[in-house]
Amino acid sequence: MSMAGNLRRVTSLGGVGGLRKVARLARRRPRVDLSHHARSPLGSSVVNCVTYRDGERVPVGKDLVDTVEQVRKQRDGFVWLGLHEPTDQEFAGIAELFDLHPLAVEDAVEAHQRPKLERYGETLFAVFKTVCYVEHEKLTATSEVVDTGEIMVFVGEDFVITVRHGRHGSLGPLREELEASPQQLAKGPAAVLHAIADHVVDDYLSVTDSVQGDIDQVETDVFAENGARADPGRIYQMKRELLELKRAVVPLARPIEDLATRPIRVVDPEIQAYFRDVFDHLMRAKEQIASFDELLNSILQAHLAQVTVAQNEDMRKITAWAAVIAVPTMVCGVYGMNFDHMPELHWRFGYPLVIGVISVSCLVLYRGFRRNGWL
Repeated sequence: MSMAGNLRRVTSLGGVGGLRKVARLARRRPRVDLSHHARSPLGSSVVNCVTYRDGERVPVGKDLVDTVEQVRKQRDGFVWLGLHEPTDQEFAGIAELFDLHPLAVEDAVEAHQRPKLERYGETLFAVFKTVCYVEHEKLTATSEVVDTGEIMVFVGEDFVITVRHGRHGSLGPLREELEASPQQLAKGPAAVLHAIADHVVDDYLSVTDSVQGDIDQVETDVFAENGARADPGRIYQMKRELLELKRAVVPLARPIEDLATRPIRVVDPEIQAYFRDVFDHLMRAKEQIASFDELLNSILQAHLAQVTVAQNEDMRKITAWAAVIAVPTMVCGVYGMNFDHMPELHWRFGYPLVIGVISVSCLVLYRGFRRNGWL
């Protein structure tokens, strides 16, 4: 039986002998010293470990095992353990202590997962894609616009484990906001899951607003006077970055809908009402991304049409000048054949006459093309 299973059995019995047995089991595994990262078997992957009771932070035990024992012995409160990019070895002890499913553990360590929600017994496993807008002075064909990361969340009756991957998406400010609202935090681990989902979706809306500014700039440049000379690589780059954002937002719709509508044991019905609000915000972000995609397609088509029109105008100008040049080329070609018996060849005014005919013909053609907009 796993460590978590032993803890459940002992807390249900509530006997002193059972607690001693737990202590013996705990001594068999390396204990996680939460007081100092350098002395912790988890190394620098441990971001924070906090225990909450009735929405208020309470002191943790000497180590993680002792903290979990206290929470499960008193049958109230929960532990929130935060990790950042842990390795297999760093996460193994935690997975055994909280009885986490091996498949969920593998997903949490490896990352690069699709947003999803899975249930393993009494534990929920949720994957969120975090996004961050990358500031840039000018949008180019190689500009990075959206940076993504991941947050994996394990939710049980008395614990929340968050595993973060990426350079952004820190949950420290979110933890402070929750602690400032103890009545919400008192609703249990599901309240933390809702806060994380709400935080992630709010970031989606913030990023889409910033992306809209870049799309507006691209649209302005394309429909400017020299829009045909605009770099189409910027449009393709925006579409690639928008695809990255779409991969984060769209697959999350089904998990959030399940959290908002389907009965789940670890999610209080009162919390589900909050998930419905998150779902509405997510649908707004999803619709904005879909409209951005359609708008970029229209901008790209308009740019290609502008390039085609510009090419046609250039071809008309080339054709018109070729027609003008054809007249002197033809006349000079005829009189350059060096025959003795040619009309006006030995006439005194032959050369001025030919030059006059060429000049008048070229002028007439030029005025005609100019009047029709070819030149």
